[in-house]
Amino acid sequence: MHSFEFYNPTRVIFGRGTVQQVGPAVAREGARKVLLIAGGGSIRENGVYQAVTQSLSVQGIEVTEAWGVRPNPELALAQQLVQIARERQVDGVLAVGGGSVIDTAKCVAAGVYVDDLWSCFERRCPIDKALPVFVVLTISASGSEMDPWAVLTQSEQHRKWSISSPVLYPRFAIVDPSVQTSLPWRQTVNGAIGVLSHIMATYLVGSFEETTLALDEGLMRTVIKMVDRLQADHADYGARANLAWAATLAMNGLSSAGIEDSDWSARSIESAMSALHPEVAHGAGMAVILPAWMTYQRENNPGQFQRWAKTVWGAGTVEEGIVVMKTAFQRWGAPSTLGDLGISAGELRDIAFNALSEGPLGKLRILTARDVVELLKPVL
Repeated sequence: MHSFEFYNPTRVIFGRGTVQQVGPAVAREGARKVLLIAGGGSIRENGVYQAVTQSLSVQGIEVTEAWGVRPNPELALAQQLVQIARERQVDGVLAVGGGSVIDTAKCVAAGVYVDDLWSCFERRCPIDKALPVFVVLTISASGSEMDPWAVLTQSEQHRKWSISSPVLYPRFAIVDPSVQTSLPWRQTVNGAIGVLSHIMATYLVGSFEETTLALDEGLMRTVIKMVDRLQADHADYGARANLAWAATLAMNGLSSAGIEDSDWSARSIESAMSALHPEVAHGAGMAVILPAWMTYQRENNPGQFQRWAKTVWGAGTVEEGIVVMKTAFQRWGAPSTLGDLGISAGELRDIAFNALSEGPLGKLRILTARDVVELLKPVL
């Protein structure tokens, strides 16, 4: 087990009916004027918006609303919201939504204090200060509710890059699994596959970090079991709650503690792809890329891949484990080929070079553009 420092300051308020606690939670953090960031309007339909605004109103907190965040959120919208935050002189940013909304909120919180937000993504400007970020989670997927990361797409250059800073940890995250029962099934599936991929990025690099590896295996088995239960009954609160907590734990630092590094190359390939095709949800892209990436990488840490196949999927070999995983994804209704995502063979080279644009690709093995193309060919 390697030396590590664990730090996570986010307070989690978890359980049925907890959305109503947002007003007191914001007030406790000392914020009086917040920018509420949301997506396309689903929170109006499931009652979350009404519960949030009423709770804030009771506490006398002034709210400026900003709507329109889409999956694979874009830099241009974040920049517009930075200007609004400055004009309204807000002292906090409240994300009510999933990972795209939370990532946008983090970028706005940091962007208020820098001249050029994209320069932070280019590593030319450090993020030393940010407005406090608050979260009401409506879909469990990215783990952004309890981590310091954010991802945005720069559409003109087709770049989907990330930033990270300790000041971007949300001050609190309200996770009420009951509000997720109205999600379309594909969003539940996409979120779950994203969670599995987040855990595996570190787990598959491991070797002797037994405490963390056992935690990761438990999380992966829980995700799989809960999605199967939810497929039978979308309103199963117990399954929703366990899936939601597993998703949060997958990215809050515990699932990687003591493991020397992570291999985010599969995620980078998906980011490169969805930067070119923003209509592709992260989890849908990972459903296609993850099995192909594992097939290509399986000989680079064979003992750990074998352990994954046996302990997570009950398979005798890595190849069988990958097949069982793909079968589960298909059973859940996830795409299985690039063609299902509307991506053609002629785009593989562009995806490969885009994946390499942020720096060296991989940990188990450094991937070249040719590697990425060869990795993707079998799933065209």
